[in-house]
Amino acid sequence: MTIHHHPGDDLLLAFAAGTLAAGPSLVMATHLEACAQCRARVGLLECAGGVLLDQLEPGLLSPQALANTLAAIDAPPRKVPARRPASSLPALPAGMAWPRALEACSATGWRFLAPGMRWSRLRLPSDPGARLFLLRIAEGRGLPVHSHSGSEWTQILHGAFDDGREVFGAGDFDVADGSVHHQPTVQGGGECICLAAVEGSMRFDSPIARAMAGLIGM
Repeated sequence: MTIHHHPGDDLLLAFAAGTLAAGPSLVMATHLEACAQCRARVGLLECAGGVLLDQLEPGLLSPQALANTLAAIDAPPRKVPARRPASSLPALPAGMAWPRALEACSATGWRFLAPGMRWSRLRLPSDPGARLFLLRIAEGRGLPVHSHSGSEWTQILHGAFDDGREVFGAGDFDVADGSVHHQPTVQGGGECICLAAVEGSMRFDSPIARAMAGLIGM
């Protein structure tokens, strides 16, 4: 797999610092799983963050700090949700496996969106309100022309699409916002499967597409 499109250092830094929302963070984790280059960048950023922390002046603890720490140690452990097996995610083409980053998620089955287009809603236990979707689109098909009121974070898991800016293939990462007006169309070689986190909403040009997007929460 040759990856051509990566998150910028600003996004990698936000991921390393833990400041991303749950949905975009999951998309980033999925990209890092496939991309050794970005994993190495995150490692460097984490090391740099550790050095900066070491250089900070020590701060005074509150009078209750020790008591609060001991109380936390004595508290009963929180129940951690068990990882869900890959079978809780919808079926994939032969020879393809779901990324490990999605193991904690549950999902609906593939649902009809339009001819040659299906979707699934992902649920992340740590943030059930995160707007996460899987899109599965046949060769030659594409989403209607749209822009965004917020940001759309996408990791391509299988296949490839061209949205008029670039061709994005398996392993590639993209963030689109209100400045992007595009129509991702699946390229030759088979269907395309993507993981997407949506912040805000997708602004489709077509009234019919807008109505369908409203029904599925996109």
